[in-house]
Amino acid sequence: MLRGTDIPFDVDGADVVLVDDVLFTGRTIRAAINAVCDLGRPSRIRLAVLVDRGGRELPIQPDVVGLALETDLRDRVQVRLRPFDPGDEIARIPAPPGPERSPS
Repeated sequence: MLRGTDIPFDVDGADVVLVDDVLFTGRTIRAAINAVCDLGRPSRIRLAVLVDRGGRELPIQPDVVGLALETDLRDRVQVRLRPFDPGDEIARIPAPPGPERSPS
């Protein structure tokens, strides 16, 4: 579900920290950076991720990484965190054998 961007402060001159659960291709972060820059000109944008699984398609590098996890391009990484989930867990879900599919 797509929602509008709502940042309740002026981004001009601000230090902005983007936080993502899993960093993979870098496309989601690029979109987030574009959305922030559409609202103003921050002095700095930093990136913190819980899991860096490699496989980048764009030159995006996080400033802070909780866990670097080697994965196959077709694997999935699932992050579960309380209070939204019953417990805290990071799981690598291997891709089933079969034909290659594009990363998602």
